[in-house]
Amino acid sequence: MVEELTVAFSRMDQQRGGGHGRKAVVQYLHSDVADFLRGKFPSDQVRRDMFSAAGELAYLSAWMAFDNAEHAVAQRYFVLAAKLAAQADNPPLVGHILRAMAHQALDLGFFKESLELSTASMEGQRYAAATPRERALLGVVHARGLAANGQQQAAAQALLKAEDDLASARDGIHEPHRTFFFSGAALAHETACTLRDCGDREGAIRQFRQSIRTRGAAFRRTHAVTLGYLGATQIANRSVEEACATWSGLLDAMEEGIYSGRARQAVYDVRKLLSPYRHRGIPVVTELDARAAAYLARVD
Repeated sequence: MVEELTVAFSRMDQQRGGGHGRKAVVQYLHSDVADFLRGKFPSDQVRRDMFSAAGELAYLSAWMAFDNAEHAVAQRYFVLAAKLAAQADNPPLVGHILRAMAHQALDLGFFKESLELSTASMEGQRYAAATPRERALLGVVHARGLAANGQQQAAAQALLKAEDDLASARDGIHEPHRTFFFSGAALAHETACTLRDCGDREGAIRQFRQSIRTRGAAFRRTHAVTLGYLGATQIANRSVEEACATWSGLLDAMEEGIYSGRARQAVYDVRKLLSPYRHRGIPVVTELDARAAAYLARVD
């Protein structure tokens, strides 16, 4: 029952963003699930399964808070999730949580700490006992941490390893529900971020576009984030009109009801990155800037 509810809320998070339903997840965790953890178990396997399920729910609460820019809350629930996963003796789940913490650290600019966390996520049974799809997810965030710390060759090697891991995922291998979102489109997104941080803007643009082309409709929040990153990379590459076209798609997605701090930050970044071009009389810039300002005025 806890696993089924976690899957349902996780899919909603992917569709609408972490701002939708997070408080309901927390309430369920602290009421029903906490009671389950204090109960009696018919076997140690059932106990481990229950603590794993609780750990995944706590992780989801943390991830939703991270996505909605509630970073202190996210950190508390990531730590809780890791403790529950450790009590469940579930190394791959611990690795998954450390990977998410590394992702948060990257977004907040703590690059050294991100690399430490992503390296820890791949140690021992955290990686060795994980399924191929989860190994790929751990590996690609590790690649991003390496890139952010200037280790370009190691980042490239980590990307290749992550690609190989994802290629080995196939029917018949039981993957944990928490990896359902990680597909070729997600790998392309993370690869693009890695290439961008290595200074390869053209490669990053190709990978962001690949991610956008192949991502399914069930992942609208990440689609919006990807559009924001692609536009930022295009404008850094001095393709102003291309960036505006990309960001127009971002605003289309946001106006459909995405409640995500990360996606909302992408709209703030639109206005910041357009500011050098604001008074040059470029019609697409003027139109997009006004549209972004109007959106932010509604949601702030």
